[in-house]
Amino acid sequence: MLDWANYSIYLTAFLAGLAGGVHCVGMCGGIVGILSLSTSDAVTQTSNKFWILLGYNLGRIASYMLAGALVGGLGAGVLSLVELQQLKLILSIVAALFMLALGLYLTGIWQGLSYIEKIGSVIWPRIEPFSRQFIPSKNMRQSFSVGLIWGWLPCGLVYTLLIMALSSGSVLQGILVMLFFGLGTLPTLITVGLSTTILSAFISQPIVRLIAGIIVIVMALIMLIRAL
Repeated sequence: MLDWANYSIYLTAFLAGLAGGVHCVGMCGGIVGILSLSTSDAVTQTSNKFWILLGYNLGRIASYMLAGALVGGLGAGVLSLVELQQLKLILSIVAALFMLALGLYLTGIWQGLSYIEKIGSVIWPRIEPFSRQFIPSKNMRQSFSVGLIWGWLPCGLVYTLLIMALSSGSVLQGILVMLFFGLGTLPTLITVGLSTTILSAFISQPIVRLIAGIIVIVMALIMLIRAL
């Protein structure tokens, strides 16, 4: 049964997605731009383009939720085999430290998280070719299919939230953590897809990344204090 007393983990995941949107643009903005430009010629109106972009992003979030279910289930299995409270405390501290690393990464102070992203780069080249059969996307169903594959793009931000989903020790909570995180990234990536030049130029400003990084660092410290 879901313990709604832990609602703050979902708020943290949402805010991490919202603040980490600047990282999403860096990682996925180019993909969004390519997908926007490569849509079918029939998709010319802004309203139609919006639905195509929404399909990409909903597919991406669906992949996040699947990954959240897998790691949440893994966490539940591990916690059932060992001392529950002690391991859950360790996992919570690890999640907070990963969040702190993400904040430092966004501010440009420390780039260590980029090494974690290289882990997924081994698998990504084998997955990405499957998306090409749906490009250019003529409808939301095709763009959703592309998004399902796009969601597995190597990303330190996603890996950080998966650690949080793992620490939840629940399949359902793992799904919800990644759902709220995905919803947090949605406004930025949708807007970038509709107005690539204007928003990308704004988000690429160092001050914007610095502010986003500071917000994530504050959230990480709050998580760490709660865990301790």
